[in-house]
Amino acid sequence: MPNPVSAVDFFAAQLTFQTDPADLAADRAAGRSPLVLDVRSDAAWAQGHLPGAVHLPGPQVRERAAEVVPDLDAPVVVHCWGPGCNGATRAALVLATLGHTHVRELIGGYEYWIREGFAVVTATGRVRRAPDPLAAPVP
Repeated sequence: MPNPVSAVDFFAAQLTFQTDPADLAADRAAGRSPLVLDVRSDAAWAQGHLPGAVHLPGPQVRERAAEVVPDLDAPVVVHCWGPGCNGATRAALVLATLGHTHVRELIGGYEYWIREGFAVVTATGRVRRAPDPLAAPVP
């Protein structure tokens, strides 16, 4: 049988090192805006990205982290495509190994940001899709 203390540690760690689209949107609306780091490819970034996000493709994180996120104590939220992509996990691990202390992963990534109805920036400007009823409440 699993140790309940281990379960507490596990779930507390998840809440410390992950955030979800709704919580990130609430933080941003309240003025608690972490640096949002999009680690997808150039083509993915061009397809659309979170407003205010900074683009740093995953393979460049180690070499460019100090330039893009010079403050090791700055809050950073890293994201990739979605639940089927571990690029954000890899990038967050690199940042943590470089000494960044407040790194979180956006669970659901870009996919769930869109599915929950939050705005993205595309070549045509800022757009928003209707929330997916399987991912967010629909008015």
